[in-house]
Amino acid sequence: MKMYQVDAFSQALFKGNPAAVIVRDEWLDDAVMQQIALENNLSETAFVKVIDAVNYEIRWFTPTTEVDFCGHATLASSFVLFKDFTQEKLIQFHVRNLGVFIVQQAEDGKIQMNFPIRRAQQVTEYPDILRQALSKPFKNVYLNAQAYIVEYESVQDVLDEQPDLSLLKQLGKIRTAITAHASDTDVAITAQGQDGYDCVSRYFAPASGIDEDPVTGSVHTGIVPIWADKLNKTELLAYQASARGGELYCKILPNDRIEISGYGKLYMQADIFLD
Repeated sequence: MKMYQVDAFSQALFKGNPAAVIVRDEWLDDAVMQQIALENNLSETAFVKVIDAVNYEIRWFTPTTEVDFCGHATLASSFVLFKDFTQEKLIQFHVRNLGVFIVQQAEDGKIQMNFPIRRAQQVTEYPDILRQALSKPFKNVYLNAQAYIVEYESVQDVLDEQPDLSLLKQLGKIRTAITAHASDTDVAITAQGQDGYDCVSRYFAPASGIDEDPVTGSVHTGIVPIWADKLNKTELLAYQASARGGELYCKILPNDRIEISGYGKLYMQADIFLD
């Protein structure tokens, strides 16, 4: 059984977020898919079921659990499908509980994913454990179906944060993202040779077996609308400031949708041998 590994949200190897992708005509047993994801020990392993040349189903597994939405593994899966499984330049993923994701590949290879916005609401009440787990001052806390999204005072604080992961793990299925506004003159970013970003973020999901996710497309369906409103912009360039780092090109669309785009880089093709 063939498996691919793709670095998502990157044009270079060893950057972005690695995801494994397996494409089949029928699902494997759930327990086997979970065992493969554990064996891979990546943030996500995506399993894709072929319906036809345009339509596919997709499921995502961390090393410990199946999740309801994963952006970077959707990008990696799209990269693989466009490479080896279809001549089409537009495909659709039919996703349980989230409807249809429409994905296109641009001429330069950029993969453009049309997702539903998972809008976050500002909250004034949140678990004390969240504040205890974070060492840097923050301004606002938002919550959507996926995560607490915590607005920091500065990009430097986002970069310097070393959260108490054992405390964040106690939040269970609600993960934690931290984010700040970036500008062209932000020393914390330009010192790393990076500029032009509208927001910088990091993302932690220890209860799902991911201490810090390198680049997270799904959580930007909540982060980017916050900054779009604050900055009065519909197109934003986001940077996820993990050790690997990754760029997300984002556009607010009508009908409560968002386009999140990025590149992929193939790292590996392999064969899995199951008994």
